[in-house]
Amino acid sequence: MTSQDIPTRLDRFLVQRDELENSRSFIKKLITQGHVTRGGNSTKPSEKLKAGDQIEVYVPVPTTMSAAPEDIPLQIHFEDEHLIVVEKPVGMVVHPAPGHPNGTLVNALLHHCQDLSGIGGTLRPGIVHRLDRDTSGVMVAAKHDRAHQGLAALFKEKPKDRILRLYKAIIRGTFDEDTLRIETPYGRHPTQRLQYSSRFDSDKHAITHVRVLERHRFVSLIECRLETGRTHQIRVHMADRNRHLIGDQLYTSKAPSEWPNILKKFPRQALHAYTLRFEHPITKEMIHCTSPLPTDMQNLLDEINKIP
Repeated sequence: MTSQDIPTRLDRFLVQRDELENSRSFIKKLITQGHVTRGGNSTKPSEKLKAGDQIEVYVPVPTTMSAAPEDIPLQIHFEDEHLIVVEKPVGMVVHPAPGHPNGTLVNALLHHCQDLSGIGGTLRPGIVHRLDRDTSGVMVAAKHDRAHQGLAALFKEKPKDRILRLYKAIIRGTFDEDTLRIETPYGRHPTQRLQYSSRFDSDKHAITHVRVLERHRFVSLIECRLETGRTHQIRVHMADRNRHLIGDQLYTSKAPSEWPNILKKFPRQALHAYTLRFEHPITKEMIHCTSPLPTDMQNLLDEINKIP
């Protein structure tokens, strides 16, 4: 492929290519493993390109993946013979995927439960919903297909009296209102393939209900209730209003110079799924699980309050 663009980094250029359909981390791995050449020579991710450069990419044939049980500790909120509600920690991927073949929540669940619903396939058994890798909080998984079908219907239809999902997030600045409802179009960003956006016309929409819980210097702690469940919904709705989640590397804008380092260097998006309430698909009882604000997010607020 030939670059006709304004000079840019090699990894950024390749991420934008529709032919590759992969994340920046995958592209970086291809480059560092020598599968990408520039003019016949090996190169590096940060290499600056210029018009006329000849780039060749070899993508190895993917190996067959499957999820195997792994003895990984789980924090369990609720469990019976039909389903299990667990705490997903920061940094844990929900299910195996390229670049993350093991060490996932699914691997831990397979070891603990011995078996899960097969509806999600060999890589996503039992998985009804997901959280991003760097989002912490409460998740439910199904142990058999009947439970999976019932939970999937709940998460799709979202009847208010039968399911509730609440998140806490630390955002830049604050809102003038104490509560607000955000309803927008929603879809993939037209030029940034890894991002979603609420600023472009789309046949899909997204609704987020926001409540300001605490206002601090520089930041606020908010609660978000999802009426729809779009990918990255909270992150996008905040970023598109210049209320970016602290630590969000995908949607962030440049941090203000007056910000303390603890804000500039927070290592993950400050987002936590703290409440999951739902009607049990088999017994019909209401299951209500809550999770306290993670230590890293609480420490961030505490340190901000110490600043004179």
